[in-house]
Parts: sequence; structure tokens; C-alpha cells
Amino acid sequence: MDSNLAISVREVTKVYRLYDKPIDRLKESLSLTKKKLHKDFFALDKLSFEVKKGETVGIIGTNGSGKSTILKIITGVLTPTTGTVEVDGNISALLELGAGFNSDYTGMENIYMNGTMMGFSREQMDEKIPDILEFADIGDFVYQPVKTYSSGMFVRLAFALAINVEPEILIVDEALSVGDVFFQSKCYARMEQMMKNGTTILMVSHDMGSIIKYCDKVVLLNRGKFVAEGDAGEMVDLYKKILANQMDDLAAALSERSSADGAAGDDAGAGSSLSGSAGTGTTGDPGSPKEGSGSSEGYFGMPLMKRKMTLNPDVQEYGDRRAEFLDLGTLDGNGNVTNLLLKGEMFTIREIIRFHAPLAMPIFTYTIRDKKGTDLSGTNTMFEGCDVRPVKAGDTYEVRFTQKMTLQGGEYLLSMSCTGYENGEHVVYHRLYNVASLTVISNKNTVGVYDMESEVKLRLMTPEDDSK
Repeated sequence: MDSNLAISVREVTKVYRLYDKPIDRLKESLSLTKKKLHKDFFALDKLSFEVKKGETVGIIGTNGSGKSTILKIITGVLTPTTGTVEVDGNISALLELGAGFNSDYTGMENIYMNGTMMGFSREQMDEKIPDILEFADIGDFVYQPVKTYSSGMFVRLAFALAINVEPEILIVDEALSVGDVFFQSKCYARMEQMMKNGTTILMVSHDMGSIIKYCDKVVLLNRGKFVAEGDAGEMVDLYKKILANQMDDLAAALSERSSADGAAGDDAGAGSSLSGSAGTGTTGDPGSPKEGSGSSEGYFGMPLMKRKMTLNPDVQEYGDRRAEFLDLGTLDGNGNVTNLLLKGEMFTIREIIRFHAPLAMPIFTYTIRDKKGTDLSGTNTMFEGCDVRPVKAGDTYEVRFTQKMTLQGGEYLLSMSCTGYENGEHVVYHRLYNVASLTVISNKNTVGVYDMESEVKLRLMTPEDDSK
């Protein structure tokens, strides 16, 4: 292995045997005819990538992409079916909550046990104990069995141990999502310090803001296969296409990327992993209408945006249906239909409504709520002074709400409606409540639900300032 590499993964495959019934495992093992009663599930399929010493590398992908599996193989928890993994440097790993801890031992006993497993003597661990306890900050609970710990206390102790044994390679798998915001901040500050000191970090996270902020390089996986690797921002854009089930767009982007860097052969094999949906919510299926296909569900031969959106399968909709939503979508700053938006970028909410009866002055609306149902933002054509003239039965209208995303990074819900006033009464023609999710990706969150985009100026004052 190259001396500049900390981790080398070569053609790694991990196959699990899946049986319909437990008894089938025994039947297969005793079968004289060697009849196959299992199905092979490829958690990883010929995965290859490298991590240089001192790099911070992120691994992203939807659930089931093999992210945690490859980390376990690198750390030796799992053995690959085929392929090789080489590691140069001592590893400290923070995998799923509780990995490597004995629940019947006290926190202190687990510290010493894990230290011994990492190759440290008791005397060496004695020197590290003060720093570990100070960082974990769980008080006398360190002398209690860890089975009595809350999830937050567990991750505090695990992370404090992982970073204070001065590893050459730190591997983190979503573990920080359990701690409170203050502890997370402290952990990220320590990770930044480790990065500056040259520690190699390999991390798995669904927090795209952290991926963009901290990672020098990102590896994108889909269904156990390598898709691409490169700059964090570029990989997050490709990941958004997978989440939105825009597999044709993803294949085109990879092809263009391969042509640009002269590495067509590297990504050509990845193309076979791009078929099918991402498996996240109600998106399109492989049989969905393609753009320009003129589906019977479309309008004027236009493609359906909602085929590329993650929609709520249990959406609540009501109204007298004198107007009806034909299509809807959110568009990012590049005009791509997606549920993932970057904080600070311009985005558009687009609605297509067809009228089944004449109406005097319909009103188009949207509302963004948090997961608790609290209204955070929204507007309508009446508030914006964009009145719609009387409409006829059969008319189809498009409305676009374009604005800047200033909400903090997180998960939100989008609702929209077509309403109006008749004889002084508010009437709902069609309302879609929590019809779609919105994920805001941010590398800088402030206090509260939205960012006021403060402009900060600093200067050093002198005694002379007091007289002015």
C-alpha cells in the first residue's frame, strides 16, 4: 500500500444469505444435493476507494447503501466476503451506540477494557483518564454499570474515550446525532482540532451540512455500490438526485463528470448501480413517465414534477374540488426538482392547478411547518398582491413562489392549497396538508428557526475611543 494512504479498500464485497424460513438454513446445510435455499444479498458489491493520511472523508448514501457495513469491515468487526482492506495507523472507532462496551461493567471498567483492546497499558490509561472524564462530564455515573446510562451519557463516554486515546485514524458512524446540541458542538470542535493535528477521519453522516463543512472528499454509495467520489458539494448534489429518484439525471451527471476528468472507465461500472428508486418515500418508480412522454397524468405534454418528489403517502387532502392540484414540486437554485434545499439559496415552490368550475378570484397558497405542526412561513397570491382574474372551467394555472431559504438546517413539511372567498366566507377548493417533506442542508445554523443573516463587524477598541 502507498505510504501516503491511511486506508485502502479494494474490490470489497459483502454477501449475506437470506432465508425465507429459519429451518431452510438447516435444510440447506444437510442437503446431499446441495440445493440452494437462500438468496444472496449484496450489502457491498466490489467497492473500492482510498483515504489519504490526514484527510477527512465522508461516506454518504441512502439507508441500506452499505455505509455502516464498510466501516465495520475497516475496523475489523466484519470480514469481507471478497476483496481486501489495508489500514496504516491505529484506529479509534465510534460505531453504533454501545459497540465495544460491556453493559454490565461500569464506565470506568469499560474505559480500561477498551484501552487494553487498543494496545494501551493500564499506566498509559491512568494518564488519559482525567481528560476522558473531563470531556465526558457524566460525574459519578462513570462508576455505575453502563446499562443504567441514558443514550446521551453513553455517547458522551464513548466519544470521550475515542478521541482521547490519540488515534491516527478516527472513524465515526452517526454517533453524534444522539448527544445534545452543546455536546455535539464540543465534539465537532475537538474533531476540528484533530483535523488540524493531522488525524485521518472517516465519517458517516446524514447531516449534509457537516459533510460539506468538514470533509475534504466524499464517497457516494447507492445500494452497496460505488457511485462517485469527489468534492463534498458536488457529491451532495449527486446524492440529492438519488433521494429524488432522478436516476436518469444522475447517470447523465456521472457521464458528463467522467468525460470532464478523463476517467470514463472508472465511473462506467457505477452506472449499473443507478437503476431503480432510492427507496425513500413515495417517489417515482422505474415505470414512471419520463420527461416529455406526455403521460395521461400530465398536462400539455409536460413531465410530472411530483414523480421526482418524496411525497407523503398519507397526505390529508380536502375541499370541494372545483379546483384540483395536477402537479407540484420544489426547485432548487439550479432548477432541479428536489426535496433537498441548501440554506441561503433561492428556491421555488411550483404548483399546477386545473379548474373544474368558473371561480371569481381563486387564491394559491403554501405553508412550511416544522415536524410538530407549527407554522413557520408561508404566503399566498392575495398577500403578495398577485390576484388571479376570474377563471373558467377547464383553465389550468401555474403559480411559482420564489424566495430565499433562510430556515435552519433540518426537516420540514410543505402544505399548499387553492382557496377563495365567496359571499364573505372562506372556501377551500383543494388543500394538500403536509404533502411533501423539505430537507434543508446547512453548514451554519444560528439560534431559532430561521437565520436573520446578520452582518458581523469586529474591531479592536482603544482608550481614545472613549473620548469620541
